[in-house]
Amino acid sequence: MGNFKAAAIQMRSSIDPKKNASDFEQMVREAAAKGATYIQTPEMTNAMVRDEAARSSLFGTVDEDIVAQTAARIAAELSITIHVGSNAIVASDGKLANRALVYDAHRGLVATYDKVHMFDVDLDNGESWRESAAYEPGLETVVLDLPQGRFGLAICFDVRFPQLFRAQALAGAEVLTAPAAFTRQTGEAHWHVLLRARAIENGAFVIAAAQGGLHEDGRETFGHSLIIDPWGKVLADAGNDEPGIVYADIDTDAVAAARRKIPNLKNAREFSVRMIGTKAGLRAAS
Repeated sequence: MGNFKAAAIQMRSSIDPKKNASDFEQMVREAAAKGATYIQTPEMTNAMVRDEAARSSLFGTVDEDIVAQTAARIAAELSITIHVGSNAIVASDGKLANRALVYDAHRGLVATYDKVHMFDVDLDNGESWRESAAYEPGLETVVLDLPQGRFGLAICFDVRFPQLFRAQALAGAEVLTAPAAFTRQTGEAHWHVLLRARAIENGAFVIAAAQGGLHEDGRETFGHSLIIDPWGKVLADAGNDEPGIVYADIDTDAVAAARRKIPNLKNAREFSVRMIGTKAGLRAAS
């Protein structure tokens, strides 16, 4: 659709939504003052909270959420698009949703997306997470048209599931998003390569605002917010885990150019998997 300046805001969200909303507003205003018209924040912008009892008292519906209220107000005031990477939101069944919120300058809340893939993992050194214990996974991906272009919505752990991003690209998404709170352990190993792969294989821009540093609730996140072009080139990298903002000028014509050079989407073919033998049979044959 054209050119625009994108900003990815790197945060270190605390357990206090009011403080986080204040930090969020200050950084969004700074990004807008520098010409960004699409501004993305990380996963769990409103608070990073491990304790179950604290979560139940801190979080509410979208209408009750202070970060959501702030985003709606300043998107209209500054005539920008604000993509809240995600907030913890009380869903209709009382369980939490890990929910992205996108605010347009003139239309208010234009899209939401509930994280589909839950971070249920057991890592080295005893690090273990069970996101599904607190959050209800979403059931659908989301592609939406914004003034800046066609965007696909995803959150953090979704980045390990390339079929989600391929579906968005096939639906015409020019910009894929992956706001995150990647752990330091997984971020050091996989963050850059996963996001560059999603950009390359789909011929799309990728924007991924991240949480970074040691949080009040004791977890540590990797940072390194990224903006990547459709050829896999890193246009912006925060380079550390400190709060800050990275920027890049986006030309969506580069998407069509990349897809003409390597037409992955057009050339993909259906195929089946043929199994030969079994492990038991192979052991017997040897």
